[in-house]
Amino acid sequence: MRAETEMLDLILQTAKTLQVKAVAMSGSRTNQNAPKDEFQDYDVVYVVDDFDNLMSDLSWLNQFGKRIIEQEVSLGNRRLYLMLFEDGNRIDLTLCPKEHIQEWVDSETGFIVLVDEKGLFESYSPSPERYWITPATETDFKNSCNEFWWVSSYVVKGICRYQVIYATDHLYGICQQELLKVLAWQVASDKGTVDVGKNYKYLFNYLPIEKEKEFSNLLDFSSIDKITQSLFATMKFFHQEAQSLSQKVGVDYDKEVAERMIQYAEERLETNETFTK
Repeated sequence: MRAETEMLDLILQTAKTLQVKAVAMSGSRTNQNAPKDEFQDYDVVYVVDDFDNLMSDLSWLNQFGKRIIEQEVSLGNRRLYLMLFEDGNRIDLTLCPKEHIQEWVDSETGFIVLVDEKGLFESYSPSPERYWITPATETDFKNSCNEFWWVSSYVVKGICRYQVIYATDHLYGICQQELLKVLAWQVASDKGTVDVGKNYKYLFNYLPIEKEKEFSNLLDFSSIDKITQSLFATMKFFHQEAQSLSQKVGVDYDKEVAERMIQYAEERLETNETFTK
């Protein structure tokens, strides 16, 4: 596997060959607190003024090495090339016309400038706060609780209809995301503003290992029975954490709604004929 110094040199040399106007890097390699491992991508932007020209013939991408797989993504006025190389390195390379730098800056949590002889990035500031969590406001907390308990009824419906994908999507994509949000607020209530990372990837660095294990145990969606077990465990976990947080920060938590929704789920799922299938 090519070393970081070799990869960065290749990225800069290729930029020079293409007469790129500025180069910046974002992602975990710019975050000193991010774990260092072989799976870290090189999230790079080339700021260019010959955008159409470079896209018309992509043979220059071969300079980075042999690719196992690649993907091209259109992002507004930018183009993203995701490349996984045979040696295991990965580059996520964005081509950005210089007049649309703000679009790229707005999409990133933070970045470092590698090359910028014309000062194109001087008037733009990175936004590292994108994944920072601050203590919950009363409105945020109430909205999160309402969203959790409301969407839990969709999970119940999906289970009763034997719609595995529908139930899983609402359970993990919404309910468990609200649970993660409440856990992050627990951390913020103790520590102030914290960086939990994209998709809460650093959240459990701040919590006891038992919390991570408890959350991990929720993630078996392999059958309708497992989804049902996950739903009940998620409800219990959320109910527990929401009560704790409400007491800690002095905001109201509607225990009656929570208990009614748990009862609603129990009444419909414990006798559900689905489980005889």
